[in-house]
Amino acid sequence: MAQDAVAIRLQPRSSRDQVLGERDGAIAIKLQAPPVDGEANAALLRFVARRLGVPPRDVTLVRGATSRRKWIAVQGRSAAEVRAALLG
Repeated sequence: MAQDAVAIRLQPRSSRDQVLGERDGAIAIKLQAPPVDGEANAALLRFVARRLGVPPRDVTLVRGATSRRKWIAVQGRSAAEVRAALLG
């Protein structure tokens, strides 16, 4: 696993988009998007980009495309910076 990747626990089909906090070493995020045809993955990347103030193209899904547990990386940001921005 890339050193700058952050673990995410994604819950799709939520009533609203929000960060729930940390669970089992991963950041728990709820999104409205359904887990169909990559919609939830795309919504996750857009959500993280908005929270960090970076273009969506800078956020990459590293692993877990078909799983609830995903790993993301943000170009130019360390894992610690991404975690702090999402949890802060």
